[in-house]
Amino acid sequence: MAEKKISVRGRIADGFIELFSRFALEGTLESAQAYGSGHIHETFLLKTRERECPDYILQRVNHHIFKDIPRLMENIVRVTEHLRRKISAIPGSDPGREVLTIVPARDGRSFHQDGDGNFWRCYVFIDHQRPSDRVKDPEQACEAGKLFGRFIHLLADLPGPPLHETIPGFHNIELYLRKFSEVLQADPFRRNVQAANEIALVQSRAWEMKRILRLGEDGRIPLRVTHNDTKFNNILFDKRGRALCVIDLDTVMPGYVHYDFGDMIRSGCNRSREDEPELERVGMDIHLFAGYVGGFFESFAGGLSAEEISHLAFSAKLFAYMIGLRFFSDFLAGDRYFKITHPGHNLQRARVQFRLLEDMERQFRQMEDIVCRLGGKATF
Repeated sequence: MAEKKISVRGRIADGFIELFSRFALEGTLESAQAYGSGHIHETFLLKTRERECPDYILQRVNHHIFKDIPRLMENIVRVTEHLRRKISAIPGSDPGREVLTIVPARDGRSFHQDGDGNFWRCYVFIDHQRPSDRVKDPEQACEAGKLFGRFIHLLADLPGPPLHETIPGFHNIELYLRKFSEVLQADPFRRNVQAANEIALVQSRAWEMKRILRLGEDGRIPLRVTHNDTKFNNILFDKRGRALCVIDLDTVMPGYVHYDFGDMIRSGCNRSREDEPELERVGMDIHLFAGYVGGFFESFAGGLSAEEISHLAFSAKLFAYMIGLRFFSDFLAGDRYFKITHPGHNLQRARVQFRLLEDMERQFRQMEDIVCRLGGKATF
């Protein structure tokens, strides 16, 4: 389907009418509009004319980032079906709103591939509060921690073979350090000289940051089914402010619990935005951290080992380091992966993450104490 056919200007474009007919949808298409602020996929809200029929989320999936859409969708089907079975057994639950519902294509597949090779998928729209990119208080952090904790806990007994790895090496710090070393040695844009402090920071902590990988390789921590992109805006909240549903399931695959916990803290507890130019504003809010930890453990209710718990606080440092390293390596390589709005944007982003890491290091004993107190099993 050509790009011009899915324009959302004016009347409903023929492309949307065609796509609506390709999925097993109820009702009559009334409008189609671009939806959300995501950068990976193109997302549209399809509204139906009939009040008794649901609205839908339609996405054109980015098959340049996700190379195997059938396997990706197989993961999502398995995960959502399992979550729906588990949540349906919880008294007072609402699985229709607490789990994403995939609408199959009319040929029975979980996606539709158009004549131009584009992949499309459709979900039932879940009515929710306007999504936010920032956590406003410890109570909201606690809600987010509960939902992500419950997500991992409910998937602990997912039957069948391991999920497919949709982005190989997505959280493999050794892979990112190897890429960093290669671009540092090549210095293709002569940028090393601008970033001597950042280079020293990366190199001085490289061995420490391989801790989770070493624990996994030694069999001291288990692989679990993890979300792997636990940003705050991947949660839908209901109108009462209760965390309702985890979304963006593209990276759900095998991982360590520290990947979800660490990225949740890194992305949710920073007092500033991710490209904050005034570094003195950057830091980890310990009160939000405590909120996340409390909610996370409330959902797990003893589901983690003492070994896993004892490295949770460290995982927050790992993710500030790893995301900073990815921004920094992209800066040195000439800004090839992350979109930028001005020269030096990726270096600015990297410096925010590294400053956040340094602030976590200053507060680390307090972070460990909070995890130990709320987790109940950790030994440091």
